[in-house]
Amino acid sequence: MKVLTPDEWQRFEAEHIIRVDAATVGHRTRRVTAVSHPVEDFLFTYYANSVTALRRWHPGAGVGLVHADREAWRFYRTDGGVAAVDLDAYLTERGVRVATIRRLLAATLDRPASFGCFGLHEWAMLHHVDQAGVRHHDWPLRLGRAGTDAVVESHQVTCSHVDAFRFFTPTARPLNTLQPTRERQTELEQPGCLHAGMDCYKWAYQLVPAVPSELVMDCFDLARDIRVLDMRASPYDLRALGYEPVPIETREGKAAYVEAQRAFTQRSQELRRRLLAATAALVTRSAA
Repeated sequence: MKVLTPDEWQRFEAEHIIRVDAATVGHRTRRVTAVSHPVEDFLFTYYANSVTALRRWHPGAGVGLVHADREAWRFYRTDGGVAAVDLDAYLTERGVRVATIRRLLAATLDRPASFGCFGLHEWAMLHHVDQAGVRHHDWPLRLGRAGTDAVVESHQVTCSHVDAFRFFTPTARPLNTLQPTRERQTELEQPGCLHAGMDCYKWAYQLVPAVPSELVMDCFDLARDIRVLDMRASPYDLRALGYEPVPIETREGKAAYVEAQRAFTQRSQELRRRLLAATAALVTRSAA
């Protein structure tokens, strides 16, 4: 076990808190004012991880902290004045979940990326719905109601992600070339998918405290950046918030989307490798 002195781990902890606070200041301010943001708040409304949990610094498995008070922290134990993740307790409760996440990450990592979806999932979520059914009803649609429907109907929709597909409207579901289900997620998930990239953040925080907080925040940053593209390419007109559209209904817009998608794929693949590496020792311990 690597052991950190109080000066060392307190410095890492302070740096982490500063990073989280800088990344979440807008969301925390809006919570007080009860104002929502369709882009930046997504990581806290869709994903089940709070700012409080995100601020809590974890060194990851195999790192001990001298004189750290972790008695009230779940899955920690203190031995001889050194606090560390209690892997036996963690794996007893989370072992099955760890194995499931690792299978999905490994399958996605090894699969060829597909770049032909053009973010049409956001459009398919609005197909043939009235204004009351629009998710971000405070924001206008760039092409209007009929224009939005026409984009869906004039394209081949190829969404492979179950948690995007489940929000498709009943009329849009049959238009998708795939019918993703939870049972087929490991079979269908592919690294070019923006939602799969954002989900690296979900897998990271679900693996806490066995993975280090630095990795969780790197996944958070990727998810936040992807969400920006996701909504810029969506049917919504968010120029009032400073987001210029990526008009995927045009040839130029499609090209811009795919270029950004390829860059995000590279980032997400690297994070999958790091998540798998951070949890590799857990598999060995589970099998022991």
